[in-house]
Amino acid sequence: KLILEQAVPAEWVDQVFEEHRQRQYPRELLFSTIVELMSLVSLGLRPSLHAAARQMEGLPVTLAALYDKVSRTEPVLLRALVTGSAERLAPTIKELGCSAILPGWQLRIVDGNHLPSTEKRLGALRRERGAARPGFSVVVYDPDLDQIVDLQPCEDAYASERVSVLPLLARATKGQLWMADRLYCTLPVMHACEEAGASFIIRQQSKHPRLIEEGGWQESVAIESATVREQIIELKGGHRWRRVELNLQTPTDSGDTVMWFWSNLPDTVSAGQIAELYRRRWSIEGMFQRLESVLDSEIESLGAPRAALLGFASAILAYNVLAVLKRSVEQAHRET
Repeated sequence: KLILEQAVPAEWVDQVFEEHRQRQYPRELLFSTIVELMSLVSLGLRPSLHAAARQMEGLPVTLAALYDKVSRTEPVLLRALVTGSAERLAPTIKELGCSAILPGWQLRIVDGNHLPSTEKRLGALRRERGAARPGFSVVVYDPDLDQIVDLQPCEDAYASERVSVLPLLARATKGQLWMADRLYCTLPVMHACEEAGASFIIRQQSKHPRLIEEGGWQESVAIESATVREQIIELKGGHRWRRVELNLQTPTDSGDTVMWFWSNLPDTVSAGQIAELYRRRWSIEGMFQRLESVLDSEIESLGAPRAALLGFASAILAYNVLAVLKRSVEQAHRET
């Protein structure tokens, strides 16, 4: 209860609504009430938003008005909720204690999460044969804190993740290390990191930005179950970055034995460390699995994009709270 009051108190949620709302307005139904109802569904305490509303005492509006309000929730509100809640929980986590994977750096792992197709159809799509996806989100995850610290919701499920990640990179700062899969190996993404003073490790894709010059490869170094080597690459705009080649002894699940990573980290971080750090990128996949299995982050009964994204954001708020509870239990029983 204490962590919930710290993370998402009703007064603060309504304050966020007032500061970031664009066209919505509160009348009888407060935004904090909507978040509370959606949280009950995300936690699995209610099977649907309809059931949560029916069992809530003193709901000031009709069910039709509630669904209308939910389906109009603005994405900018969801981002403000997630970032603000994570900032409110950060001092508590640091008080409990946490170690840094790369001392002196804040890690940020970025990836997209697409909501599955739903049979709860929008009116305009009911005559179409295939079910439509209600949207997707690009998520920023801090593996040191085990917290989702930023979110970019997108109502168009078929929009480009590479474009949607740029507003998140606008908040990047010096001392942060951003890691991403090969989907994000584009010049605008890496340039945005460098402009913000942040560092990056991004896996190279087959259709990567064209190189102007490639330096010679340094001598290979053996690490656990692999060898690494690196070279300097130059791209359009005068960008000079490091490219690290990882040769694996055992192929990955995709059959890859060689992977390349681009980075602008200083030389104080070795090529072996860069390869080992990229392995941490998979921690965001585990987080997504926990969101889906432990929490109800994909509410099939919500077909409207804004409503489905609200359900996903509610699950993120719940995940961050549960992560703090888990850390608290670990600290309390560390000696035993």
